[in-house]
Amino acid sequence: MMTSRILIIDDNAQRISDLDVIFTFLEQEDVVSVSCNDWQKETKSISDLQTILLGDCGGDDNRNEILTAIRDLEEDIPVLLLSDHDAMQEIGSLDSTAGILGGIVVPASNTQLNSMLQKARIYRESRRLNDDSRVSTLFRSLVGNSRAIRHVRKLVEQVASSSANVLVLGESGTGKEVVARNLHYNSQRRDKPFVPINCGAIPADLLESELFGHEKGAFTGAISARQGRFEMAEGGTLFLDEIGDMSLNMQVKLLRVLQERTFERVGSNKSIKSDVRIIAATHRDLEEKIKEGSFREDLFYRLNVFPIEMPPLRERNSDIPLLINELISRFENEKRGSVRLTPAAIISLCQYHWPGNVRELANLIERLVILHPYGVVDLVDLPEKFRIQGITIPETESDPLPGEFEVDSYRDATNQLPKDDFDLKEHLLKLEYGLIKQALDESNGVVAHAAKRLNMRRTTLVEKLRKHGLQRTDEASSF
Repeated sequence: MMTSRILIIDDNAQRISDLDVIFTFLEQEDVVSVSCNDWQKETKSISDLQTILLGDCGGDDNRNEILTAIRDLEEDIPVLLLSDHDAMQEIGSLDSTAGILGGIVVPASNTQLNSMLQKARIYRESRRLNDDSRVSTLFRSLVGNSRAIRHVRKLVEQVASSSANVLVLGESGTGKEVVARNLHYNSQRRDKPFVPINCGAIPADLLESELFGHEKGAFTGAISARQGRFEMAEGGTLFLDEIGDMSLNMQVKLLRVLQERTFERVGSNKSIKSDVRIIAATHRDLEEKIKEGSFREDLFYRLNVFPIEMPPLRERNSDIPLLINELISRFENEKRGSVRLTPAAIISLCQYHWPGNVRELANLIERLVILHPYGVVDLVDLPEKFRIQGITIPETESDPLPGEFEVDSYRDATNQLPKDDFDLKEHLLKLEYGLIKQALDESNGVVAHAAKRLNMRRTTLVEKLRKHGLQRTDEASSF
């Protein structure tokens, strides 16, 4: 769990007094003030600090020395610069700007200080997750508890250990390559190569060379012999993405390899044996293309031994909160930043229709990380098309649940409900429970801090804790 201890390093008594008033109002209890000369006495357990607020300390040189010393003790602790005027201008004048997360102009408003502390907390939390060396999961787009995604995971588990060809179907952006990588990772071929190739991105006259390789002098520009993807994937898995865009001529050659398990490089008559598992994927309707005469029926049946269909995100929108957490964790793990979303923002995203599927969601989270680094994104901070009108967060148990807005607004927001059984009220209650539990865990069970995290009144949160049967640890009370 994250600590909430804050250390103020400053010689300006008036600034410290002003900050104490605000911290008292914000019910921030673990705040320690120390002079610029004695600050190291309070940093024996610097790793337990959430944030350091640093004053001018007699000028830029002294402040730079303190910043350097702090970085030597703890590289990832967030530092906020205190100033009586333009804090950002002062940040720009320092040599160690990389050590400062932001600035606070004192006297500060409650909102400004609280916002900056939230930003520092998220930064600190994300860096600690990196320190834990968490392994990034392969199941990124397969995260979720909806019936549709559970079915996909079950199919992956069932077919992974076999050598059967698999055809992954689904709209663009649903995560078809993720399915292919999971099939490979969970198969007996996992120690051999996984080689992807996008059949729709390579011109038809070059695709044969890409797949089968070529000999020196086989065509103009072939200045040396080159392996193709089949040779690269020997013993492993070859992923043929967008197989529906492959030309008829190449379909014939691929069919021969699947039937005979041998191939020849371009410009050679020497047969090469192939032990490769084929996983193909497409967003096109191959049976319709067969009727049109643009896809071979015999190749379709060779590839379609075990079909897996990835559902569009609009049909598994109950998975969106989990996907958001997974995507944010990926950015944190890669040290590319972090962000947090309020319940209202998450609920709005759950109602959006996602034509670009998981890829569109991933792009949105990346954009939010850039626009609001280590910040909290509310409904109004989302790009306009993702804001669903009418969403409110209930203040009391008698208030309507989030998402109970006008029917016409809902129809504008999403084309259709998920095909599987879906209870909106139950889904929103589960979402509320999960977010409250996360806020409580991050606040070490202190209800006042969790309420600030959720932007609700403390009494309202206490009622919700009773409703959900959650425990609190502050004030020696429990439910």
